[in-house]
Amino acid sequence: MRRTIEENISRQSGSSFYYTFLFLPEKKRKAMHTIYAFCRITDDIADSPDESDEEKLVKLDEWKEEFSRALNNHSKFNLLNSLSKVIKEFNMSVLPFFDLIEGVRMDLTKKRYSTFEELKIYCYRVASTIGLMTIELFGFKNPASKEYAYNLGIAMQLTNIIRDIKFDAEQNRIYLPQEDLVKYNYSEKELMKFTYNEAFINLMKFEVERAEYYYQKADDFFHPDDYKVLAMGRAMHEIYYNVLQKIKKNNFNVFNKNNNLGKFNRILIALKNYFKYQVFSK
Repeated sequence: MRRTIEENISRQSGSSFYYTFLFLPEKKRKAMHTIYAFCRITDDIADSPDESDEEKLVKLDEWKEEFSRALNNHSKFNLLNSLSKVIKEFNMSVLPFFDLIEGVRMDLTKKRYSTFEELKIYCYRVASTIGLMTIELFGFKNPASKEYAYNLGIAMQLTNIIRDIKFDAEQNRIYLPQEDLVKYNYSEKELMKFTYNEAFINLMKFEVERAEYYYQKADDFFHPDDYKVLAMGRAMHEIYYNVLQKIKKNNFNVFNKNNNLGKFNRILIALKNYFKYQVFSK
């Protein structure tokens, strides 16, 4: 079977999202691949190793402008034209798409976060937005599902931040709030040297508990009206929550341990949630 460009982007990214797409009906699966391809390409603008942040910002502004053109008329990028058709066909809000672009902009203009409240804005923009796009595509019924998507996005992005501390530090990005480093007496200098000590473990316990709080908060808004709509979200919920538990099991060592789930486990979780919430739920 010939894959679309959008599907190849999803597949080659190696993201857990790809495995949750496998069991969707064809029409929504193609739409989801288009949405994810937009998210992936937008994110990749900030991660290009061969350009300065200033050059990336110019590129991001052009991408945003082309997205606006696709919505109003016609873009030179086929992907954006395809995305515009998806948005119109499923009557989706464009706000999460623009908010995602602004989240990527934060990656280019902000390397440190003073408080968790600042970080939460970033988490919403780069993660919760994707959940909000998804539930609109699937046609949610209960307003609680928006709160589910919002809180799950915060939880998942906090999990990403905890898991990727070493990689981000190598890019001179520290997402952990500065107020948390001060609270647990763990310095930025120690972080940049990947110092694994008692202060770091205590800091990580705090960060993991915060992420767990948002997973639980998402659970509180998981409404039976939208079990089918949120099936993919539940799969992502379980995959990322298991990553967090693996980090705990490894005593919060994110510097030298592989805390990701294997491909087989991710497929298994996606399959389980598909049958539980799509096939067997009323």
